[in-house]
Amino acid sequence: MKIQDVIALVTGGASGLGGATVLELAARGAKVVIVDLDVEKGEKLAGEAGENVMFVRCDVTGEDSVRQAIQQSLDRFGSITAAVNCAGVPDAAKVMGKKGPLPLSLFNRVISINLVGTLNVIRLAVEQMVNNVPNEEGERGVIVNTASIAAFDGQIGQAAYAASKGGIVGMTLPIARECADYGIRVATIAPGLFETPLMAGLPPAVKEDMAKGVPFPRRLGRPAEFARMAVHIIENPMLNGCCIRLDGALRMPPR
Repeated sequence: MKIQDVIALVTGGASGLGGATVLELAARGAKVVIVDLDVEKGEKLAGEAGENVMFVRCDVTGEDSVRQAIQQSLDRFGSITAAVNCAGVPDAAKVMGKKGPLPLSLFNRVISINLVGTLNVIRLAVEQMVNNVPNEEGERGVIVNTASIAAFDGQIGQAAYAASKGGIVGMTLPIARECADYGIRVATIAPGLFETPLMAGLPPAVKEDMAKGVPFPRRLGRPAEFARMAVHIIENPMLNGCCIRLDGALRMPPR
């Protein structure tokens, strides 16, 4: 799919990996809808990214909220041809910690936002994409999801997070197979350690120590590198039903 023809919904698009994806898409000529709960950051980024970028406040776990965001996208740009799911939370806790067992409320929150939220956006975006006129490849749309290497190398304390990201990896192929008849592709990126707002709060020495575990390049990933991968998936019609590790060959230790 040609990027200049893309109308993309980017969840978690106000900052981090999502924010970088918004900027990359906009710079390449796409129309972009930033979907996020952070109004201040979302509106600021939309203003910086150009006239073909808009912000919509949205809770990805709510059906009505996502439907309203999609409707605003349709009202502004006429259709949706891509959805990039970056919204998520990294909450961590041990199954048995010093204060007792893992709170079910924490587990449910992580699953609800990371996994259910991703599925919610997929199903409602696909509902609109099936109405698109196919391009010369027969494509009507592309879904790009964000998992994590925690789906494969989950660390101690990451039961909830790993389960949520593993679920995203697990549903990628069956959804891609289902959507094939509509000309809609589905692929997932599993990033390793990246320079995100969460990482920004860590002391430099801690980040340097984390980077030493990455075989090559021996550093944390840059959000722009994630963004370029997301854009490549949108452009490359053979990328479908797959999960791509973007991690510099990193394999996480138990802790």
